[in-house]
Amino acid sequence: MQKRLLVLAAGILQVPVIKRAHEMGIYVIAADGDPNACGLKYADKAIVANITSEEEMLRVARAENIDGVIHPCSEVSMNVMGRINDELHLSGISKDQAIRATNKHLMREAFEAYGAPSPMSRCFTDVEVAWGAFCMDFTGACILKPSRNSGSRGIAKISSNIQMDEFARLFEISKNESRDKQVMLEQFIEGPEFSIEIIVWNGQVNVLTVTDKKTTEAPHFVELGHNQPSCSPAETVEKIKAAAVAGVKALGVNNCACHAEVKVQDGDPYIMEIGARMGGDFISTVLTPLSTGVDMIAAAVNCALGIEPCLQPITKPQGVCIRYFCPKPGVLKSISNTEVLDDSRVYEWEIYHNVGDIIPEVTSSLCRSGHVIVTEETPKKAIAYAERLISEVIFETE
Repeated sequence: MQKRLLVLAAGILQVPVIKRAHEMGIYVIAADGDPNACGLKYADKAIVANITSEEEMLRVARAENIDGVIHPCSEVSMNVMGRINDELHLSGISKDQAIRATNKHLMREAFEAYGAPSPMSRCFTDVEVAWGAFCMDFTGACILKPSRNSGSRGIAKISSNIQMDEFARLFEISKNESRDKQVMLEQFIEGPEFSIEIIVWNGQVNVLTVTDKKTTEAPHFVELGHNQPSCSPAETVEKIKAAAVAGVKALGVNNCACHAEVKVQDGDPYIMEIGARMGGDFISTVLTPLSTGVDMIAAAVNCALGIEPCLQPITKPQGVCIRYFCPKPGVLKSISNTEVLDDSRVYEWEIYHNVGDIIPEVTSSLCRSGHVIVTEETPKKAIAYAERLISEVIFETE
């Protein structure tokens, strides 16, 4: 019988999953609260519903007699997915595991209990209590960030000599962005950032690749691009992998994709967070299959359906890089020289804005204006080519 998969969310980041699952011969039911979500048209059945409502989506799952559920490249409905897995006895993470993998405070506690390396951190709802802890327990720069959110929203770096009123202002920004209205205060780790793409099956943590990340500087740390495989020394890459594996085991998740984020300071890895899901920014859905030859989308879909995933390369690995267009803020007057993107090495490109739109300052991943993904013989060549293209496409603003 044809397997039936429920995909929670149908935005641009979920489109590759919806399409690939359909190609695999699976009956795809895509659900999204937005009737105009671009991925709905690629599904066998589109459902407009509140995907953050456990009861509503559980009714949908039962009515559709699904064999599995997946929430790729997002975290807003992870608890819903876990509840559906619990109630219908499906493959994938439980609700308890989903809560632990989306709440940064609970995640830090799990890392500490297991001995997985991560920064010192505390969680607060009250700004005065947080300020007292900052003054008494922390030294050096720190990070304020929402306990539950993604996409670099609400994150701020604070110096050791920050004044209370500025601390309070940034605390409230983070709190307003946090889905549980809690704020993390944690040690700032100075060093390069990486992500690790993982498939967990039957308790085995399989690292597919390590991604180099390019971000803006403080205070927002918005991701500007990624490349695979990592250009770091092999010894560093192995340390990063080991830290990520320890973190996944600490969370106790199984039969799912994982996206870990790690920073390296003075040669030592620190886990920043781990999502029990495929990574966003096209990392898991596009970059990883191109750079490893492993069909990570198919692997994640099969995990959700309780089918052993294939983790062997099926295409030739390549160097791959994505870079984001982030033009000068203002009203967009023109876009020119896009013809440079017409090249066989350009796997995909898209510009998100039209003439007349307001280009915002880049304070979160939602503020970026487009992307280009390129392939080359090596990741270093891919980086150089992608950055050249970013500089050659001209956005005129005023």
